[in-house]
Amino acid sequence: VYLLYEKAGKKAPSPAEPFPPFLIACVLQTRREHSPAGAMSESGSASAAATASIPNGGSAARHPGNLVTVVLGAQWGDEGKGKVVDLLAQDADIVCRCQGGNNAGHTVVVDSVEYDFHLLPSGIINPKVTAFIGNGVVIHLPGLFEEAEKNVKKGKGLEGWEKRLIISDRAHIVFDFHQAADGIQEQQRQEQAGKNLGTTKKGIGPVYSSKAARSGLRMCDLVSDFSEFSERFKVLANQYTSVYPTLEIDIEGELKRLKGYSERIKPMVKDGVYFMHEALHGSPKKILVEGANATLLDIDFGTYPFVTSSNCTVGGVCTGLGMPPQNVGEVYGVVKAYTTRVGIGAFPTEQNNDIGELLQTRGKEFGVTTGRKRRCGWLDLVLLRYAYMINGFTALALTKLDILDVFPEIKIGIAYRLDNKIIPHFPANQEVLNKVEVQYETFPGWKKDISIARTFDELPVNAQNFVRFIEMELGVPVKWIGVGKSRESMIQLF
Repeated sequence: VYLLYEKAGKKAPSPAEPFPPFLIACVLQTRREHSPAGAMSESGSASAAATASIPNGGSAARHPGNLVTVVLGAQWGDEGKGKVVDLLAQDADIVCRCQGGNNAGHTVVVDSVEYDFHLLPSGIINPKVTAFIGNGVVIHLPGLFEEAEKNVKKGKGLEGWEKRLIISDRAHIVFDFHQAADGIQEQQRQEQAGKNLGTTKKGIGPVYSSKAARSGLRMCDLVSDFSEFSERFKVLANQYTSVYPTLEIDIEGELKRLKGYSERIKPMVKDGVYFMHEALHGSPKKILVEGANATLLDIDFGTYPFVTSSNCTVGGVCTGLGMPPQNVGEVYGVVKAYTTRVGIGAFPTEQNNDIGELLQTRGKEFGVTTGRKRRCGWLDLVLLRYAYMINGFTALALTKLDILDVFPEIKIGIAYRLDNKIIPHFPANQEVLNKVEVQYETFPGWKKDISIARTFDELPVNAQNFVRFIEMELGVPVKWIGVGKSRESMIQLF
């Protein structure tokens, strides 16, 4: 310290005088860089011993800590995120959900058993994983327990799930009347505008509305003073019946059921911010974040108004878990080899013909949550470039490539034209998006079953060219290629 002052040509303070905090930070950082205690672990985390406290209660030049790996949908959902999460969760310590509710649907196949997840992080199927539902998620308690119990009956994957699940105390609660109001709103839209949004009727929009209006109730309210919770519940329920006169709410019956849920859920409810902080800055851990829905369904960046009510993009990870952006590591975008969409809304590459029907049939394109048929079309690189701009994907997982096996030729949308001019962006306005003409690149198909391929070199040349074209156009490497439903059918390239 004295040498530093001497080099700077300044008078050093006497031993009785305190050193400036910035100088302490500088010295501690130097010690950390030359100390074994401050060495980086393989997972990219700094040892907790390398974190030094300063008098004000902050920390000196703190390393960001463990980095989270994020899996996000890059299209309109149903891309196969669950399979990618399942693959990564095999050696994960913590798997998180950061937004959405039980409107999401992820399917995971393990040992020929098909598990369906809507609210629980699908990584919970690994018995060594701690699952965390963050503050950005909205929770319908009957749906949560029903989902868990159904999956428990299917196999051993969810045994002991209640002891491995942590729920943020700041997560909002979806009540039955939120779901009923969702259905009423859809009916009103249909009657008044001749079309609805095509919601899942899971109460997602209404509960996020309650959250934004600051009248919602959270998990911390449920597990704290139940009499206070009951009073606030009655106020909120009465607000809904005044807005929707046909809505019938059995307030006392609902409270009785909620009291039962509160006792069962209480051991799982923790302070989410502290949980994440300890996870990020404690011992080295592999932390996985499982995004629900997808980029084009994001409330801000999706094809509004035909979107969900939460942020499904990378920003939602920080706000939905209570963590800083410097702890975001790899961001994997999951892309289906063609495009699908549920419900109404603009869909430039949609194929309302035999091609779309064949994609729908071969891909078994039915919604996990609603069972609705998905609309199908060719891969859209304009849409994917837009998703990349928002999320900064570090790599892609390309799923369902095997569904294209039977096509003699395959198209990829590479640009949008409007009034005979190529537009350089993805239109925000739905009417404009409906008018664009897609410019396609056509590729010869491979007309061969690729479901048994386990390396990139085992794929037909035309399939390899298809993958490489996507990489070249987007400037993002493809890390995995899905050629079937099981874990083993994910080809890893690097």
